[in-house]
Amino acid sequence: MSHGGAASRVDNIRRSLVHLKMPRALEMLDATLRGIEQGKIDGVEAIDILLNEELSLRENRRIKAALRMARLPIIKTLDGYDFSFQPSLDRNRILALAGLDFINRAEVVHLLGPPGTGKSHIATALAVEAVKAGKSVYFIPLADLIAALAKAEREGTLRERIRFLCRSSLLVVDEIGYLPVTPGGGNLFFQLVNARYEKGAMILTSNRGFAEWGDVFGDPVVATALLDRLLHHAVVIQIEGSSYRMRQHADLLPEHARATPSINPPPLPKRRGRPPAKEKPDLHHG
Repeated sequence: MSHGGAASRVDNIRRSLVHLKMPRALEMLDATLRGIEQGKIDGVEAIDILLNEELSLRENRRIKAALRMARLPIIKTLDGYDFSFQPSLDRNRILALAGLDFINRAEVVHLLGPPGTGKSHIATALAVEAVKAGKSVYFIPLADLIAALAKAEREGTLRERIRFLCRSSLLVVDEIGYLPVTPGGGNLFFQLVNARYEKGAMILTSNRGFAEWGDVFGDPVVATALLDRLLHHAVVIQIEGSSYRMRQHADLLPEHARATPSINPPPLPKRRGRPPAKEKPDLHHG
């Protein structure tokens, strides 16, 4: 083929890549053609290189978009977690969760521990792994979640809001127990939990033991109903020890704050179903 004919073919390839919206392949085209001319690669390898470069770009874009939609406050990874600082935490168990089978089984992962021990870091890292695997994820602190549900209830759109929150394969609810739950908030959270029960996976982080959830939600009956569902298909991971964030300044902390007593989860509720009718709040389906 003449030089002019080859140049014409290359121009056609460029136009095709533009029309196909393959910017990375277009960017790599000249370097790949030089590789062919220099005998470093053959035609099949060249096609493979261009397609892999384009696929990598698209996958990176997909992940970035999905992370934005997941509303993660910050990107964390398991590689960035210092397991040596929390010897009570079974690293292999966390890495097993990163396999994401718990999402396929619609299980609930509870991460319990004192403030600063890395619960949110692990929850976020697992959410990132889920996004990379093509799972839909939504991350929200409990206070923001209840505020959103309360707003939807006032506007008459609670059912639609709960349906939206049930679309994600994984829902991460962060910081249970850090802020007081507004009156009626526990009931709203129950409706969401009940709608996702055995249908969608969740990760919950909390600095309060399950026995304290009656105080957290301001209603022991609602707390019992929540735990009845949240502990049925559950993985409970307790992180003991002092603050992960303050690990470089541990010598500045008072003695009583350097190691916090463990948060012991209670046995699974024996009763299945809803609370007794005489004490039952308005726990209608959402």
